[in-house]
Amino acid sequence: MKRIFTFLLSLLLILGICPMSALADTGGSGNVDGGGGNMGQGTSQNSWNPGMDGVRVTVVYSETQKPASASIDLTSKTPAIKIHFGKVSKIQYRDGSSISPTTSSYVYYNPAITMPRIISTGSSKASIEAIKKYFCDEIIVRYIAELTGISYGDLITGKYKLFLEPIAYFKHNGVMYAMTAHEAALYDNLTGGALRRTMTSLTHKNLPLAMYLEYSDLGFAAYSGATNKTCSNDTIIAYLGMGIVRFEEQPPEQPEPTDYDYEYRIDTDVITPVTLYAGSEINPDGPATVTFTIKGSTYRMSNIVIPEGDSQLAWVKWHTPSEPQDIIITVRTNRGTLSQTIIKAKVVDLSGNDPPDPKATDTAGSWRPSSIPSREEKSYAAWSVWWAQWHPYWVWHSTGDGDGYWVDEGWYDFFRDNYSASVTATTRIEPDEKVPTAAGDTMKSGYGVSNTVTATVSTSAPMSHYTYGQTAVSYFPEFNYSIYWRLLEQLSSGKTARFQFAENIYSTYKQRVHFSPVWFPDGNYTVNTHVMDIWTPAGMLCANLTDSVSISGSLYDDWHIAPGNP
Repeated sequence: MKRIFTFLLSLLLILGICPMSALADTGGSGNVDGGGGNMGQGTSQNSWNPGMDGVRVTVVYSETQKPASASIDLTSKTPAIKIHFGKVSKIQYRDGSSISPTTSSYVYYNPAITMPRIISTGSSKASIEAIKKYFCDEIIVRYIAELTGISYGDLITGKYKLFLEPIAYFKHNGVMYAMTAHEAALYDNLTGGALRRTMTSLTHKNLPLAMYLEYSDLGFAAYSGATNKTCSNDTIIAYLGMGIVRFEEQPPEQPEPTDYDYEYRIDTDVITPVTLYAGSEINPDGPATVTFTIKGSTYRMSNIVIPEGDSQLAWVKWHTPSEPQDIIITVRTNRGTLSQTIIKAKVVDLSGNDPPDPKATDTAGSWRPSSIPSREEKSYAAWSVWWAQWHPYWVWHSTGDGDGYWVDEGWYDFFRDNYSASVTATTRIEPDEKVPTAAGDTMKSGYGVSNTVTATVSTSAPMSHYTYGQTAVSYFPEFNYSIYWRLLEQLSSGKTARFQFAENIYSTYKQRVHFSPVWFPDGNYTVNTHVMDIWTPAGMLCANLTDSVSISGSLYDDWHIAPGNP
């Protein structure tokens, strides 16, 4: 049966269909766009030749968002690489892998069909249309399937996605490197800005802007920033240097557009960031202050320094009100340019939507099982803060006749403190301790289940840079993981926060339970819990969790009706 692959693009190309001449009988829908612009002048030690590029491809499970194969690098060039970082995808870096340079042999593959240009230059723009057609071609998809060890028929079922990352092959300090955009940002952080000083146009503009997402997917947010300016390492790590190809006949449903920038929960510690851009150097002699005004209160982040042409996140940590409302946050600065001066926040209350009283007479009605929703997930975030130190350079100024004076004509050297945070979350669904006939994780329908959730934050950042886990919400299969939910009660805070169901008002013993419906069929009873409100300057960390008990029989099986005494 013929399948049509669509390639979804933003800005430069509206949703389109790959022509059949390019497809044969396969195709894919793609979440990719690109930007870039003029390149600077290279040197003998630091240079990049246009066209020296490739793409790292990782097959990813659509449901779990985890790699299903080792990554492969595709290029039509024959780069002589001395240093690279292995085959690590942006997904793996996001999930905690560290960058590690190696001088081992660099492995790449040359497809039979020549690859289009991936990275733009000032004189030669990469064509998103050409990239679209290339990754829609059945020959290329079959080639990727062969290299990754996944059968072609299985690859295009919708079970997997292709995760794409542009690669640049360039000379840095006289040595040939291979780097994805994410690796370039991480390496620049490690080396104190070595790439930013020598390869800015490539590593911080054209390479990361070669691909970015039109809409959020696989736990990565869509990018809506400038497409022709150099980008900070934080922005690259969070948003840039990636594209996604889906193997589905229909594009995924997109969330309804909102008229607010952030949604917060009531009575919660949150962090609201903006990006401060420095056209000219902002140093300790004239540092920047970013001022946030929220509901009449003023918050400031002061003593911000940024080297010329770079940027940094500036943020406010604040506590949301106890009632739902819309809030306008205004932001201003005395130096540089802000990414936003007006931020719209919506504060919502998730309580009060508990399921109704379960009845012994309840029936399934027209209920049909549904899959677990793909709620937002973000397990890792990284950001950095600039600081500067005076570099003295004394110069003798002669006034004649052997007289003169010394003048310190030094400058500021800029350094960056890099921070990151990750979250590990767990959920444990078990039969309630009051269930009389439970055996391990097996129970009869109609009885209650308990839920213990933990959210552990790992970071070395100051407390002003992050919040602990604060919110956990559980959804249930009998309500198709919507309609009703339970807002869990936080029993302990700190770097490991712990949550459980609140006491159930319908429980005779006031147990912390949720009652499974008596009509629920035998099989897994799976509860979905969304953990959130772990805030950092680089966004909110969150996790989408599931766990199950096994249903076998119903509580009616435990009832025994005997005749009365004569």
